[in-house]
Amino acid sequence: MKSKLQYLLHATLACTLAVPMLASAQTASQDMSNAGQDTKAAAKDTGHAVKKTTKHAYHKTKHATKNAGEDTKSGTDKAVDKTKEGTTKAADKTKETSAKAYDRSKEGVQRAFGAQDQHKTKAKDRVRESKMEAKDNAKQEKQKVQDASPQ
Repeated sequence: MKSKLQYLLHATLACTLAVPMLASAQTASQDMSNAGQDTKAAAKDTGHAVKKTTKHAYHKTKHATKNAGEDTKSGTDKAVDKTKEGTTKAADKTKETSAKAYDRSKEGVQRAFGAQDQHKTKAKDRVRESKMEAKDNAKQEKQKVQDASPQ
């Protein structure tokens, strides 16, 4: 039969082999738990970073859109003013050119057919032209004032 000493040796040996395995199993369990906690914390940090970046991008986009809208409005207003001014000048030039062409045609007809009151007609036409020019200048000044005033 086996002696008590042998039983004791076997029991000691079994305990020596079993204890590290239990300790190892507890460490693996703790490692899994720690890994889960680390993953949870990393996911939380990532969520916060995404939220912060998204808010930042939203505010930057909102600000840029507002500035772009203001710039577009300003550019459009300037274009309207320049177009209005250009249209006024073009209309005045067209009117002036038409009046001069009319006068020259009239003078040509008078020369061709020998009008008797040619000098009187020329003087009358010059007076009429100067009145038209004064009127046009007054209208241009009035239009410039209107174009310069904010709308």
